[in-house]
Amino acid sequence: MTITRRVGTAGLAAGLIPLALAATASRAEAPAPTVMHSGVFTWESLTPQATKVGAVRRVFDTPTPTLSELEMHITTLKPGEAPHGPHRHPDEELIIIKEGTIESNLEGVLRRLGPGSVIFHASNELHTVKNVGATEATYHVIKWRSAATPAATAAAKP
Repeated sequence: MTITRRVGTAGLAAGLIPLALAATASRAEAPAPTVMHSGVFTWESLTPQATKVGAVRRVFDTPTPTLSELEMHITTLKPGEAPHGPHRHPDEELIIIKEGTIESNLEGVLRRLGPGSVIFHASNELHTVKNVGATEATYHVIKWRSAATPAATAAAKP
């Protein structure tokens, strides 16, 4: 039996249709991430988790009606400690200092900041912070991802 182009194409399509339907069914079975709506998060409800440099309180990390990801945590650093070395990432973040003295490193420019100060880390710009005070320093970190956030690339790393 000779297979013609029409028969071959029809057979190929007939074989691919069940695969496409199975892929669609498996995607449909995966639950969509829960979207966060308005809420309240009390300090007392945020349990600190010890880290080698201090502690972290995880507040949330979830999509919202307008963001693909909204993440917030609160870091407490021991004197002389930094959470990590200078790095870059595609998402943007705000840091709001609650207590202590933080040194902000933005693209190699160092600035000392105290309670109430705000740091903005733009997409893919080199940054870090360090506790340069004699007491613990605590700050709130708010990060987000939107449709405009670039994809992570090798260029995003230091």
